[in-house]
Amino acid sequence: MKNLLWLLQWTLKAAIFFTLFAFALNNQDDATVHFFFGTQWRAPMVLVVLSAFVLGVVVGVLGMVPRWWRERRVAQQAQSQSGPAVTETPVAHGGATCAAGHAAGRRAWTLT
Repeated sequence: MKNLLWLLQWTLKAAIFFTLFAFALNNQDDATVHFFFGTQWRAPMVLVVLSAFVLGVVVGVLGMVPRWWRERRVAQQAQSQSGPAVTETPVAHGGATCAAGHAAGRRAWTLT
């Protein structure tokens, strides 16, 4: 089952890659992007689309940075106010379960 999912995942990745590759081959015509003050940029259409996508990702990530910093700061403040983190560690006993561990509220595991 794991190999089937792996194969399906790679098939999907290959299909996306070949679709984008075909898009790039079909859009090699020059496109002109007109900026302000008569400035223009001539490049293949696929390069224009790719650069617009990258610019959109960069603007989106830069727009999220202040929120990420704020959430991180709030999480650090909450962690420092709650004190040291307490982790639950399983108690292992040789051969049999321990009723005292359950009565004390600890998790007891059985090793066989």
